[in-house]
Amino acid sequence: MNILLVYPEFPDTFWSFKHAFRFTRQKASAPPLGLLTVAAMLPADWSRRLVDLNLEPLSDADLVWADYVFISAMTVQRKSAREVIARCQARGVKVVAGGPLFSVEPEQFDDVDHLVLNEAELTLPPFLADLERGQAQHVYATGEFADIRQTPTPLWELADLDRYYTMSVQFSRGCPHNCDFCNVTALLGHRPRTKSTAQIIAELDRLYALGWRGGVFFVDDNFIGNKRVLKEELLPALIAWRRDKSGVPFNTEATVSLADDEELMRMMVEAGFTTVFVGIETPEEASLSECSKQQNLNRDLVADVRRLQRAGLQVQGGFIVGFDSDTPSIFQRQIDFIQRSGIVTAMVGLLQAPPGTRLYERMKQAGRLREQISGDNADGTTNIIPRMNMETLRQGYRWLMSYLYSPAAYYRRVRTFLEEYRPPRIKTPWSLRYVCDQAGAFVRSIIHLGILGKERLHYWGLLLWTLFSRPRLLPTAVALAIYGYHFRRVCELHIS
Repeated sequence: MNILLVYPEFPDTFWSFKHAFRFTRQKASAPPLGLLTVAAMLPADWSRRLVDLNLEPLSDADLVWADYVFISAMTVQRKSAREVIARCQARGVKVVAGGPLFSVEPEQFDDVDHLVLNEAELTLPPFLADLERGQAQHVYATGEFADIRQTPTPLWELADLDRYYTMSVQFSRGCPHNCDFCNVTALLGHRPRTKSTAQIIAELDRLYALGWRGGVFFVDDNFIGNKRVLKEELLPALIAWRRDKSGVPFNTEATVSLADDEELMRMMVEAGFTTVFVGIETPEEASLSECSKQQNLNRDLVADVRRLQRAGLQVQGGFIVGFDSDTPSIFQRQIDFIQRSGIVTAMVGLLQAPPGTRLYERMKQAGRLREQISGDNADGTTNIIPRMNMETLRQGYRWLMSYLYSPAAYYRRVRTFLEEYRPPRIKTPWSLRYVCDQAGAFVRSIIHLGILGKERLHYWGLLLWTLFSRPRLLPTAVALAIYGYHFRRVCELHIS
């Protein structure tokens, strides 16, 4: 059996980092963790190939080779996924679809041959058994949650690792919180389920053996959902694993309550975590209450961010405008907070209501749903009718984003961050390839940002300040300058 695993293309979004890749030899952010995990669940005697449309096109020869195409996607990849399905149908190749997009919107894909939904550990085995008997059904779904201690190591061998910026692993699924707009709990439950420490170490060992020395993203929606297991099992093992390793910095997602636990922050930094994405959402208490973001209430959020930065964790932040309690003053409030906090990567989007969330049901009952959710949290669209005048909301959002990612505001924010940041010490992988990659990115940044770019004065000002004040952080300053170029291009092309 020939199985072609196809990963649809991401549009040009904040998280795609497409414009940043002009400075590097990488072409995409990360390989598709879900598809590579599914590949490891398939019968060993089946032939498997991966085509990631973020790296290369899907050829007719690929479809001629395939007996089945397995496709997984997130909502933001909907357009590309539909195009892949249409091509398969035109060629008479059967399609097996799963992942978040199809699990949330199965009724939109009745034309797909087989929908293997929810968690593949539970729904893929019965599909494979029925397929072997020639009795495969149209839909396989479950309301149960899988024991991910049985999940196999992804088949990273199918991916061209050198063409990706980072790798992904998953330690846990589920989140104990109940944010109104988040569909994580609807898809994965409230009780965090974890892999064993041995599984994670085996996955990291495999990546290291394949020559990977770049970053690894723990894709957990809330990495600190089970602090006991982290402190007693995983983090001590990661600290031990790192002792004879070079490179491989980690990043992840967590709630801002991480700032309350000095021991946990210290252990994460010692284990090699350098960056954490935090859902700040808004500095407005009324809006936090409205969306049930209880863990962010009654806090000094700027002080929390600075504690994380001083501990050695760069904070990336998620922000939302368009809550019912928001007034036009929210745009300036968000700017003031983001600039003071030094959150360089600030992903601000309009409030959206994903299917399966309490917000979606509330908006549906109130007759306030407008259209399909885009899946892009920063494209300036929303699927709800806001209380604020829509044109006021859109204009305010465009102004906010244009300001945040203007060279003056962005580079000022980078410096605020670098003044607070106390980076962890991770051994640099001083291979010839690593040195050439870093040097190449630096030279290209000088050309495109320091000479040709409209931000050139800010670029040189940042580099000179860093060189004399925080010389150890010069690579970080260059990387953030490159990220800023990507964010500005997205704003210019799709938001402004």
